[in-house]
Amino acid sequence: MISSINRKLFRDFWYLRGQAFAIALVIAGGLASLVMSVSTLESLQLSQTSFYQRARFADVFASIKRAPDSLEARLRNLPGVNQLETRIVAPVRLRVAGFEQPISGKMISLPDSGRPLLNDLELFQGRTIRSGAPNEVVISEAFAEAHSLSPGDELSAIIDGRINSFTIVGTAVSPEYIIQTQPGTMIPDYQRYGIIWVNRRLLASAYGMSGAFNDLAMTLTPETNPKKLISQLDNILKPYGAFGAYDREDQISHQFLSSEFEQLSVMATLLPTIFLGVAAFLFNIVISRIIALQREQIATLKAFGYGNYEIAWHYIKLVLMISAIGIAIGLLGGAYMGQGLSHLYSEYYRLPFLTYRLEWWLIAVAVIVSVTAACTGALFALYRVVRMAPAEAMRPEAPNNYRAILFEKWQGWQLLGAPERMILRQLSRRPLKALLSIFGISFSCAIIILGSFGQDSVRRMLDIQFGHITQEDLTIIFTDLKPRRALYNLQQLPGVHTAEPFLYAAVELRSSHRKHRTSIQGFNPDSRLRPHLDSEHRSTQLPPEGIAINQFLADKLHVSEGGTLTVEFLTGHKRVRQIPVALIIQEDYGTIGYMTLESLGHASSEGPRISGAWLAVDTEVLPAIYQQLNDWPGISFSVTRHEILTSISDMLDEQILTFLVITTFLAGSIAFGVIYNSLRIAVSERARELASLRVLGYTQREVAYILFGEQTLLLLTAIPLGFFLGYQLAFFFVNSLQTDLFRMTLIVNQGTYTMAALVVLVSGVISAAIVWRRIQHLDMVAVLKTGD
Repeated sequence: MISSINRKLFRDFWYLRGQAFAIALVIAGGLASLVMSVSTLESLQLSQTSFYQRARFADVFASIKRAPDSLEARLRNLPGVNQLETRIVAPVRLRVAGFEQPISGKMISLPDSGRPLLNDLELFQGRTIRSGAPNEVVISEAFAEAHSLSPGDELSAIIDGRINSFTIVGTAVSPEYIIQTQPGTMIPDYQRYGIIWVNRRLLASAYGMSGAFNDLAMTLTPETNPKKLISQLDNILKPYGAFGAYDREDQISHQFLSSEFEQLSVMATLLPTIFLGVAAFLFNIVISRIIALQREQIATLKAFGYGNYEIAWHYIKLVLMISAIGIAIGLLGGAYMGQGLSHLYSEYYRLPFLTYRLEWWLIAVAVIVSVTAACTGALFALYRVVRMAPAEAMRPEAPNNYRAILFEKWQGWQLLGAPERMILRQLSRRPLKALLSIFGISFSCAIIILGSFGQDSVRRMLDIQFGHITQEDLTIIFTDLKPRRALYNLQQLPGVHTAEPFLYAAVELRSSHRKHRTSIQGFNPDSRLRPHLDSEHRSTQLPPEGIAINQFLADKLHVSEGGTLTVEFLTGHKRVRQIPVALIIQEDYGTIGYMTLESLGHASSEGPRISGAWLAVDTEVLPAIYQQLNDWPGISFSVTRHEILTSISDMLDEQILTFLVITTFLAGSIAFGVIYNSLRIAVSERARELASLRVLGYTQREVAYILFGEQTLLLLTAIPLGFFLGYQLAFFFVNSLQTDLFRMTLIVNQGTYTMAALVVLVSGVISAAIVWRRIQHLDMVAVLKTGD
């Protein structure tokens, strides 16, 4: 049998079904954002950790020009080294049948027998290379997918100027290349860059590395200090052309993943806090209104022997019923969005197994957090139930103490019509409720801005990088430094208008006890293909002496303009120079330094040698240029500005659309929840007043104008506040995700503000349309019979 108070519970729930659903949507939004972010983060971290363990991902990495195999024993005996493996890594040019554009890649040796000790491969298709089998290769899974390659297909590679043919026997992924980017780029291009694994003996012969190695990886014992060991390693490898050892935290693929984890962590904290805070507010106003309407019922229950806590528990159960709906929708929606987000990440991060998992502990945490927020919002209202005496509850609630509002002192007050004065009086007499409603609505606006500003910022960054800075059509990188006269050969290619040289130098920058490994790029101070921009994005020349660095690197090294950096060149003659900081610039990615070509050549003792060139060409002759470059030895890779921009745009379009859909749904749920509940409560509270107005001759539209006018004022006030809050949230988000790889400049375009306002206004229109039906069916006679 269902008790009387439980029958009342179900009647109350049915009476509030519209408001309950609106509140449930807000809870669902908060829960979905929490589940989506945390479950995706957990899935990524679990997949990463599992893959790292299975593949024995190294702790320390080092590249050198050339070292004898005999050095391996000395390195293996260093204190703190657990396992060590040497290998050969070679830049190559690849050829795939049916693809005419240049493809660059990296060829990495595998042991002649057995599996690698470290950085093992996870096979997707086929098998690994057989011992002694000639011309067999395993290729990266992403590259294979981009070119529809599979085991048994043929592949050609130019190694050290000589073409070699290979048979693909497998596709795989390595923990070193979960994200696979070309040197000097930030976005993967799987069509034009591939990773190839080959037998060590074959690569040693083709690349002139017999009896030697040029790359190594090692794992450390748990108690070993990586920085101390890296210092020892650098000292040992220095005579062999070391480029500088680094630990896992500086490994490019690992850095990208770590940055993504930070972003998801911020999202998992920020969005649920907003949603559940709004849900607590809605529960407070809804339960408060129910208690006000049910004073006589509460008094009757107390008179019949129900205790304070039994009655309070009755209303808590109502809160729990509404919360249960929101929790169910939120869990299902969060799991669905989490799976979609995981699939999106799997296109970018090539983990061998990215299995989406929704853990039971996360479900438990989500339920506890949601119920706690809901009950906290209701507790303030329930306090009135506990302290309400039966005799007091039998009496109608005392009327409010009305007095002249501030607006009535305004000289233009009498010029307003009666409906407008009613609207302003109603809002002024409950300022706290109006203020909380404004904040609730404004947060929906803020969430749209938070979810969309990334598109504006990235588009602005691309416009600056590819519209103002990167003016070349084609970038050529040499395998080794070339004399300046190599530029002449490039200038003779058909359709080339301009060719400008550049020089890269790997360096370690030091300021006091702080240091940072990066590279310096040198080019002509009057370059037309790579103009230098100041902090206002105006073209400026590089200083003839000194180095230019970005603000992020300057802050990291605690150096300012006019200060001095100790620059240790990690290649070539390995000079150590004191170079003044001549200019600090604003830059959105990387930590590279800039010098004039002559200054860098002199400081590094490389003289008039170059690393590559930028070319301005006629785009219609690019296929002919590609054909000639494919036959040239000594070129590591070539890439066009259009190809990079297309790759970035394709990836961003999918990501931005996904996040826009998610944030629009979440923001809409908040706006609808707040606006609809405010309107329903207003109708409930003022039913007698509205009916009286109808009796006095006001039409339904005039009554609706008074009711909806209040909400319109709240909306129009909330939208600008939402713009401000959204900008501040975006500012917090941007500043919490500043990394060596990437930094966002906060840009919010007018279109984003317009989208945010439209979501709020549409939610308001939908809410008003639903409430309008109640106004049409208002029973004036029944309302006027209500006792005073």
